[in-house]
Amino acid sequence: MTTDKHTEKFRIDKWLWAARFFKTRSLAISAIESGKVQVRNERVKPAKSLTVGDLLSIQVGSYQYLVEVLALSNKRGPAPEAQKLYRETDESRQRREVIIAQLKTDPQPFHFKGRPTKRDRREIEHFKQTRKGNGEW
Repeated sequence: MTTDKHTEKFRIDKWLWAARFFKTRSLAISAIESGKVQVRNERVKPAKSLTVGDLLSIQVGSYQYLVEVLALSNKRGPAPEAQKLYRETDESRQRREVIIAQLKTDPQPFHFKGRPTKRDRREIEHFKQTRKGNGEW
C-alpha cells in the first residue's frame, strides 16, 4: 500500500525528538505533558498526530520557538537533516536572539564544585586574617 507524504501523519513526540528539540523521547513527552509544547496554541498529548503545515510553540529552557512543520520524520538523523523538518518564524528568532544577548550580559552565578582545595583554604584563611587585623571581626 502506498502512502502520500502529504497525508502521512506522525506522533508529535517522535517528531520533536527527530527534529532535535529534545535529546530523548521521554524528555519530549514530559515537555508535551507539562504544556511546554502547543499545536496551534492548544495543549496536546504526546500521541497527537502531526501534519505538514502545523504551527508549533515549543519552550526549551528559557528559549521559545515558534516553528512551522515542513516535513515529517520518525527517525533521528544529523542536525542539518533535522533542520529541514521545520522553519522557525522571524519573530521567534529575533526573540531568542534578544534572550541570548541578555544572558550574555547578565553575570553568571558562581557555582562551587564541592570542597575547597588546599589553595582555596589558604585564601580563605588569608582573607579571615586580614579581616581580623582591621578590627572588623
